[in-house]
Amino acid sequence: MGKELIFQALRHEKLDKIPWVPFAGVHAGKLKGYSAKELLTDEDKLYDSLMEVHKLYMPDGMPIMFDLQLEAEILGCDLLWAEFNPPSVTSHPCEDGHIPSDDQIPKATEGRIPMVLNTMKRVKASVDDTALYGLLCGPLTLASHLRGSDFFMDMFNNKQLVEELMTFCTKVAIQMADYYIDAGMDVIAVVDPLVSQVSPKFFAKLMGTHFTKVFDHIRERGKFSAFFVCGNATKQIGVMCDTHPDSIHVDENVNLANAKKTTDEYNILLGGNIPLTTTMLFGTQQDNMKCVVDLIDSIDHSQNFILSPGCDMPYDCPIENTIAVAQTAKNPEEVREMVKNYTAVEDNLHSIEIPDYVNRDKVLIELFTLDPEQCAACTYMVAAVVDNFEAIQDMAEYVIYQYNRKEDIARTKKMGVANLPTMCISGEQKYISIIPSKEELVASVKEAYGKLNR
Repeated sequence: MGKELIFQALRHEKLDKIPWVPFAGVHAGKLKGYSAKELLTDEDKLYDSLMEVHKLYMPDGMPIMFDLQLEAEILGCDLLWAEFNPPSVTSHPCEDGHIPSDDQIPKATEGRIPMVLNTMKRVKASVDDTALYGLLCGPLTLASHLRGSDFFMDMFNNKQLVEELMTFCTKVAIQMADYYIDAGMDVIAVVDPLVSQVSPKFFAKLMGTHFTKVFDHIRERGKFSAFFVCGNATKQIGVMCDTHPDSIHVDENVNLANAKKTTDEYNILLGGNIPLTTTMLFGTQQDNMKCVVDLIDSIDHSQNFILSPGCDMPYDCPIENTIAVAQTAKNPEEVREMVKNYTAVEDNLHSIEIPDYVNRDKVLIELFTLDPEQCAACTYMVAAVVDNFEAIQDMAEYVIYQYNRKEDIARTKKMGVANLPTMCISGEQKYISIIPSKEELVASVKEAYGKLNR
């Protein structure tokens, strides 16, 4: 039974099959023809879509809802809804520096929490062969939602505020974990994409103990835990392991084989990391099967491994591609034989023109993102430029590229950008999975501006 396979993996036992967990997220709505907003606000539509995920994709484990704005909305953040993506945060109630009080910790009756809990209970009653994941917003990302991009400057200039806000957000995470455990969830996932944007030193010093409290609490409640992170978290894998999760899930920015060497040292399960756009969204069925075969062949998947997409699946992933992934997970040897001579079609990069960075009137800032609306790390990197643009507008202009567009994928490859999000200034990869402060950004632009042939 799939649920027991997930439990065996999380107990670090030897496996004779590959566990498979599709992070269907808003993609679940596509299966029934619902928009992202319909899926994330309507209990019946969410439930029906999850039943379709269960039927089509044969998951060993599956999340109930993938929305990192649920808690932020209750705490006063305004949301911008999109048809095919989860909502994005558009206001930050703590940007004036105040810290919410404990009586503001979301109650089970507030916001969309009742809808989520009811759906969890209904799915639990309907599905007994699949491990169910309850996903909550991690303390760092929630703190950034509440405080805004200034939170990254606070790490240098106002460590007391960082500590107080992280303490509050940790209490929120523990409370949400309790709600989800009481609703029958088997695995509690702390989803915090912004971890990859903070140096290991800052994470260990300012945030590690807060995450440890959450994972230790989940373990005390007798449930398994997962730590989801997006972006290039390669350098953060060790400090993430130090926070005591049962598992860590990473996206395509991380070399899975190298990361597993670290997680295996801690005896922590590693999950991932099928590319979301190049493979699942824009690839063929053969691309997806070949990707999974190559992925599992690159690591020891007999222990401490779960196959999953790198993060929340794009809404428009072709259904047949995800079915191909599921079939490969269930029958890897058969599929390996099918694709042994398959070669993917290469992207045509010749039509992509690289700007003449030097002979310009202004510095060109290029923001290479996964999706600035759906990816929190991308959102805050873009905000670092947009929010501070008044200070550099006489010297610079900017453009945003998204890895969910074919032409932008080709540009990303031609520029040699390996990790997302990345900020290029005058063609130089200046900030790779790191969000600069206003002072750093202005200084970098001034330096590049001085080099222009005006």
